[in-house]
Amino acid sequence: MGRVTERRKVIRIRDGAVSTRPDTLVAEEPLEIRLNGKPLAITMRTPGDDFALAAGFLVSEGVLAAAADLRNIVYCAGATADGSNTYNVVDVTTAPGVEIPDITLERNVYTTSSCGLCGKASLDAVRTTTRHPIADSPPLRVTPELLAELPDRLRAAQRVFDRTGGLHAAALFDEHGELLDVREDVGRHNAVDKLVGRALQQGNLPLSRTVLMVSGRASFELAQKAVMAGIPVLAAVSAPSSLAVDLAAETGMTLVGFLRGTSMNVYAGEERIALRAAAARA
Repeated sequence: MGRVTERRKVIRIRDGAVSTRPDTLVAEEPLEIRLNGKPLAITMRTPGDDFALAAGFLVSEGVLAAAADLRNIVYCAGATADGSNTYNVVDVTTAPGVEIPDITLERNVYTTSSCGLCGKASLDAVRTTTRHPIADSPPLRVTPELLAELPDRLRAAQRVFDRTGGLHAAALFDEHGELLDVREDVGRHNAVDKLVGRALQQGNLPLSRTVLMVSGRASFELAQKAVMAGIPVLAAVSAPSSLAVDLAAETGMTLVGFLRGTSMNVYAGEERIALRAAAARA
């Protein structure tokens, strides 16, 4: 398999002094995802957790909803002309009887590490009906103080970022702020797919009593992935997009942005945030 990091020689300039030194970079390689033998998508990702990434991607596409929907995932041998395995092509086989939604397998979707899935014909194409509607009952409640601690906990768990400074991360926390899982990738959407895919493989979907914390911004695609996994709270250290806010409001998800220190903006689903307690102490 490909390595998570690679070494490259760089010329370092500091205060006019020039030196040569090795630098550690995050690896980025393409991953082709096939569904039941048919090409579906190509994503640029950091190698590692490839099976979970593929499974999570198919959760967001409405193909998989439970571990029982998945028969197996394998690397495709003979992926190159000489028959060698690049470990950059995976084939996902669904269990018998799993209905495949109309996602147009011949569309040759290309995704990038920066913006995620591209080439969608319309918003309707990505607003796939979830099989895990957000249903945290009793309603999950988190305090602003708990949310304020999550970015530091996420950062402390980013092992590869410490060496490269070039990775996004996504983490799942329970309603008490305990870290459940964390994944890193050059693409923030891939990091979320890896989290969701691992949850599916472990039989933990829907993630109805969790908080998803992401580095960077909260795009529509990240909000959609959270909704498809039944996650009731999405928090980001940067800004959400207008479509992410709209989707959160439509689906009943709580969306928090600009989560930095004790400051944050709640864009939707404020009923899950213990605002009264915070106001009483103000």
